[in-house]
Amino acid sequence: MNRIVVTGIVAASQLALVGVGVAPQLSARVAGDAYRVRVALVDPIDPFRGAYVALDYPDLRHDGSQSFVEPGLGALDDGESGDVFISLVEEDGVWVGAAWSRTRPDDGPYLACDDRSWQIRCGIESWFLPQDDAQQTEDLLRDGAVAELRVDGRGNAAVVDVRAP
Repeated sequence: MNRIVVTGIVAASQLALVGVGVAPQLSARVAGDAYRVRVALVDPIDPFRGAYVALDYPDLRHDGSQSFVEPGLGALDDGESGDVFISLVEEDGVWVGAAWSRTRPDDGPYLACDDRSWQIRCGIESWFLPQDDAQQTEDLLRDGAVAELRVDGRGNAAVVDVRAP
Protein backbone atom coordinates (compact mmCIF):
# COMPACT_ATOMS: atom_id res chain seq x y z
CA MET A 1 0.00 0.00 0.00
CA ASN A 2 2.82 2.40 0.85
CA ARG A 3 4.41 1.86 -2.58
CA ILE A 4 1.17 2.79 -4.34
CA VAL A 5 0.89 6.05 -2.40
CA VAL A 6 4.51 7.01 -3.16
CA THR A 7 4.03 6.19 -6.85
CA GLY A 8 0.86 8.30 -6.91
CA ILE A 9 2.63 11.25 -5.29
CA VAL A 10 5.53 11.03 -7.75
CA ALA A 11 3.13 10.84 -10.71
CA ALA A 12 1.09 13.80 -9.45
CA SER A 13 4.28 15.83 -8.90
CA GLN A 14 5.47 15.16 -12.43
CA LEU A 15 2.09 16.11 -13.84
CA ALA A 16 2.17 19.36 -11.84
CA LEU A 17 5.66 20.17 -13.19
CA VAL A 18 4.45 19.69 -16.75
CA GLY A 19 1.55 22.04 -16.01
CA VAL A 20 3.91 24.70 -14.65
CA GLY A 21 6.11 24.35 -17.74
CA VAL A 22 3.33 24.90 -20.25
CA ALA A 23 1.20 27.35 -18.24
CA PRO A 24 2.52 30.57 -19.88
CA GLN A 25 1.99 29.29 -23.46
CA LEU A 26 -1.37 27.80 -22.58
CA SER A 27 -2.50 30.98 -20.83
CA ALA A 28 -1.55 33.05 -23.89
CA ARG A 29 -3.38 30.72 -26.27
CA VAL A 30 -6.54 30.50 -24.17
CA ALA A 31 -6.88 33.96 -22.62
CA GLY A 32 -4.68 36.12 -24.85
CA ASP A 33 -5.57 38.81 -27.35
CA ALA A 34 -4.36 38.60 -30.97
CA TYR A 35 -1.55 40.85 -32.26
CA ARG A 36 -0.01 40.85 -35.74
CA VAL A 37 3.75 41.42 -35.99
CA ARG A 38 6.14 41.30 -38.93
CA VAL A 39 8.22 38.17 -38.97
CA ALA A 40 11.27 36.98 -40.91
CA LEU A 41 13.02 33.66 -41.36
CA VAL A 42 16.21 33.10 -39.38
CA ASP A 43 16.89 29.40 -39.65
CA PRO A 44 15.41 27.24 -42.38
CA ILE A 45 14.04 23.80 -41.60
CA ASP A 46 16.68 21.47 -40.22
CA PRO A 47 16.13 17.74 -40.82
CA PHE A 48 17.84 16.96 -37.52
CA ARG A 49 15.63 19.26 -35.44
CA GLY A 50 12.30 18.52 -37.08
CA ALA A 51 9.68 20.65 -38.78
CA TYR A 52 10.06 24.05 -37.23
CA VAL A 53 11.28 27.45 -38.32
CA ALA A 54 13.23 29.89 -36.19
CA LEU A 55 11.61 33.31 -36.38
CA ASP A 56 12.98 36.83 -36.17
CA TYR A 57 10.88 39.89 -35.35
CA PRO A 58 12.57 42.93 -36.95
CA ASP A 59 10.10 45.41 -35.42
CA LEU A 60 10.58 44.04 -31.90
CA ARG A 61 14.40 43.91 -31.81
CA HIS A 62 16.01 46.18 -29.23
CA ASP A 63 19.19 47.05 -31.08
CA GLY A 64 17.67 47.31 -34.55
CA SER A 65 20.01 44.67 -35.98
CA GLN A 66 18.98 41.49 -37.73
CA SER A 67 20.23 38.05 -36.79
CA PHE A 68 20.79 35.45 -39.51
CA VAL A 69 22.10 32.82 -37.12
CA GLU A 70 20.09 32.78 -33.90
CA PRO A 71 16.54 33.74 -33.11
CA GLY A 72 16.00 36.34 -30.45
CA LEU A 73 15.38 40.01 -30.04
CA GLY A 74 18.87 41.36 -29.50
CA ALA A 75 20.38 42.22 -26.14
CA LEU A 76 19.62 44.79 -23.48
CA ASP A 77 23.10 45.98 -22.48
CA ASP A 78 22.42 47.50 -19.08
CA GLY A 79 24.65 45.22 -16.99
CA GLU A 80 21.66 43.31 -15.59
CA SER A 81 19.91 40.10 -16.51
CA GLY A 82 16.45 38.77 -15.80
CA ASP A 83 13.00 39.89 -16.81
CA VAL A 84 12.57 42.29 -19.74
CA PHE A 85 9.25 43.78 -20.80
CA ILE A 86 8.62 45.07 -24.32
CA SER A 87 5.70 47.49 -24.64
CA LEU A 88 3.82 47.19 -27.93
CA VAL A 89 2.26 49.93 -30.06
CA GLU A 90 0.35 49.60 -33.30
CA GLU A 91 1.82 51.07 -36.49
CA ASP A 92 0.26 50.56 -39.91
CA GLY A 93 -1.75 47.50 -38.87
CA VAL A 94 1.09 45.64 -37.16
CA TRP A 95 2.46 45.86 -33.63
CA VAL A 96 6.02 47.02 -32.95
CA GLY A 97 8.21 47.26 -29.87
CA ALA A 98 8.06 50.74 -28.35
CA ALA A 99 9.77 50.69 -24.97
CA TRP A 100 12.02 48.20 -23.17
CA SER A 101 11.99 48.01 -19.41
CA ARG A 102 13.06 45.85 -16.47
CA THR A 103 9.78 46.62 -14.71
CA ARG A 104 6.35 45.36 -15.75
CA PRO A 105 4.30 48.06 -17.52
CA ASP A 106 1.14 49.25 -15.77
CA ASP A 107 -1.01 49.16 -18.89
CA GLY A 108 -1.11 48.43 -22.58
CA PRO A 109 -0.04 45.27 -24.36
CA TYR A 110 3.49 44.05 -23.67
CA LEU A 111 5.65 40.96 -23.98
CA ALA A 112 7.22 39.38 -20.90
CA CYS A 113 10.69 38.23 -21.92
CA ASP A 114 13.92 37.00 -20.34
CA ASP A 115 17.56 37.80 -20.99
CA ARG A 116 19.23 35.36 -18.59
CA SER A 117 20.97 33.83 -21.60
CA TRP A 118 22.92 35.90 -24.11
CA GLN A 119 19.81 37.06 -25.98
CA ILE A 120 16.35 38.25 -25.07
CA ARG A 121 13.80 35.48 -25.48
CA CYS A 122 10.01 35.79 -25.30
CA GLY A 123 8.94 32.22 -26.13
CA ILE A 124 7.97 33.13 -29.69
CA GLU A 125 11.28 32.41 -31.41
CA SER A 126 10.32 29.03 -32.89
CA TRP A 127 7.24 27.77 -34.65
CA PHE A 128 6.63 24.04 -35.00
CA LEU A 129 4.39 22.77 -37.78
CA PRO A 130 3.53 19.60 -39.67
CA GLN A 131 6.28 18.31 -41.97
CA ASP A 132 4.01 18.68 -45.02
CA ASP A 133 3.63 22.43 -44.41
CA ALA A 134 7.27 23.17 -43.55
CA GLN A 135 8.63 24.01 -47.02
CA GLN A 136 5.61 26.13 -47.94
CA THR A 137 5.95 28.12 -44.71
CA GLU A 138 9.68 28.60 -45.25
CA ASP A 139 8.97 30.06 -48.72
CA LEU A 140 6.27 32.33 -47.25
CA LEU A 141 8.71 33.65 -44.64
CA ARG A 142 11.34 34.44 -47.27
CA ASP A 143 8.80 36.61 -49.11
CA GLY A 144 7.79 38.47 -45.94
CA ALA A 145 5.03 37.49 -43.58
CA VAL A 146 3.21 38.41 -40.39
CA ALA A 147 2.84 36.26 -37.33
CA GLU A 148 -0.27 36.24 -35.22
CA LEU A 149 0.69 36.23 -31.57
CA ARG A 150 -1.67 35.67 -28.67
CA VAL A 151 -0.57 37.68 -25.64
CA ASP A 152 -2.25 37.39 -22.25
CA GLY A 153 -2.52 40.07 -19.55
CA ARG A 154 0.82 39.03 -17.98
CA GLY A 155 2.75 39.37 -21.26
CA ASN A 156 3.01 35.62 -21.97
CA ALA A 157 2.99 35.09 -25.73
CA ALA A 158 2.48 32.25 -28.19
CA VAL A 159 2.69 32.08 -31.98
CA VAL A 160 -0.61 30.80 -33.38
CA ASP A 161 -0.23 31.49 -37.10
CA VAL A 162 2.17 32.77 -39.75
CA ARG A 163 0.72 34.06 -43.02
CA ALA A 164 1.19 36.52 -45.89
CA PRO A 165 0.64 40.17 -44.93
